[in-house]
Amino acid sequence: MISKVDQNLTLDGYNLTLTEVCAVAKQLKKVELSDQARGAMQKSRAVVDKMLAENQVVYGVTTGFGKFKDVRIDPKDILTMQQNFLRSHAAGVGPTFDEATVRAISLLRINALAKGYSGIRTEVVDLLLDLLNKQVHPIVPEQGSVGASGDLAPLAHLALTLIGEGQARFKGETLDSAKALELAGLAPVVLEAKEGLALTNGTQVMSAVGALAVNEGIYLCKMADIIGAMTLEALLGSKKPMMAQVHQLRPHKGQIASAANLTRLLANSEIMDSHEHCSAVQDAYSLRCMPQVHGASRQAVYHAREVLEIEFNAVTDNPLVIDGNMVSQGNFHGQPVALVMDYFAIAMSELANISERRLERLVNPTLSRGLPPFLTIAGGLNSGYMIAQYTAAALVSENKTLCHPASVDSIPTSANQEDHVSMGTIGARKARDILKNSKTVLAIELLCALQALDLRLGIDTKSGEVAYSQADIESRGKRPGPGVEAAYKCAREIIPFMEEDRPVWIDIEKAIALLDSGDILTAVEKTVGVLD
Repeated sequence: MISKVDQNLTLDGYNLTLTEVCAVAKQLKKVELSDQARGAMQKSRAVVDKMLAENQVVYGVTTGFGKFKDVRIDPKDILTMQQNFLRSHAAGVGPTFDEATVRAISLLRINALAKGYSGIRTEVVDLLLDLLNKQVHPIVPEQGSVGASGDLAPLAHLALTLIGEGQARFKGETLDSAKALELAGLAPVVLEAKEGLALTNGTQVMSAVGALAVNEGIYLCKMADIIGAMTLEALLGSKKPMMAQVHQLRPHKGQIASAANLTRLLANSEIMDSHEHCSAVQDAYSLRCMPQVHGASRQAVYHAREVLEIEFNAVTDNPLVIDGNMVSQGNFHGQPVALVMDYFAIAMSELANISERRLERLVNPTLSRGLPPFLTIAGGLNSGYMIAQYTAAALVSENKTLCHPASVDSIPTSANQEDHVSMGTIGARKARDILKNSKTVLAIELLCALQALDLRLGIDTKSGEVAYSQADIESRGKRPGPGVEAAYKCAREIIPFMEEDRPVWIDIEKAIALLDSGDILTAVEKTVGVLD
């Protein structure tokens, strides 16, 4: 959900964070340029103007682009070339990015230009700021970038709106850009030399998609700990493997954080205390190794955030204005983002892999320590959550296909001038899709953990005829850990116990919406403190 926040974010090109990107993208935080940024941009533009006046040979300024680097452009045609550049490069296809992603792309493009190495006029960047602040969102297709010379095709679609071409969304309507600008009280700009490249040559699309995915990935790691703790309680597992001394002996930061979260969630659990001396020797890996698996995914998310925050504050177009000269270089190449997006995708997939194995234990009577098959009363007449596990298995399998790394591929473009490309935007989009699948798997585990806790404890059920195990009898009426209980109570306000079969997809949609709301995490953190 997009919501508004007050107080403008001031950009200088150097200090943009993931939290700020998400505030602008999803909470409509307004943005302005610092005086330092304006001064730096004016200084670099003066260099471009000087070179034009001297008719120097400069790539993309007085020459064509890509393979046409050796073609000199007549001074009278330079403005036409900028317009032609955007039109020819706006060759994207497929579904279009949502408004939050377009806002993130715009913000990152502005921040890169704000450093003052791109030779663009401040009035062009001001119009891009106005689009963001007045919520004029260009229509940007998702497909068409190979991730070097940056995200040319999608960024060209973004830039078309600045010259009154292409399409944009304004107040819920998709309009021709010229009309959208008019309704917002804005006027298109005429691009001058170098400005087409400055707007389109960079890694802002892959970085924006990656930013929103990684921000949700941070949250999903916490939710995996919460939902995993609920399952551990329902399966009468042990919290001993979470003890801090174990994880200090293998001190990966992510593992330590996950173990600490699980320990807080399960502290003072009456359910666990009730079976402390049972005959079970060890829990299965999907329960016992949650800190190690969740922690490794969390570690990958930490790394992805670090790489992306460097990229947010980088200059990635070409050529660059450095010390009064134009320097052709390769900062537009998306390899750093491409590699980390593949890594992040694998990390999110693993959260789903282990989640599906836990929920299999919940629904499988040979593994659930006395819970009824598929967590249903009157099995046979009812199938319970049988097919929900199929859905989770299907999504996990789909993730495995999507996890093939995009960054190992490269197809030469521009008549082999651009002979190695990153495929970083494909990698970021795949990571986003894997994240969505993994969230759904965790939502299904949440449903099953709720049902299992009810069946285990006899809460709100008509289960008098269910043959409980001795372990059930011992744990009945006992309370779970306070963190688990807070999560349980929050979820049960939205999703009722399933006494008899009902359309399971509705339950799944409710659980996904609950994860999206953040309400469970809020309830848990009010009870046990902020999770790592």
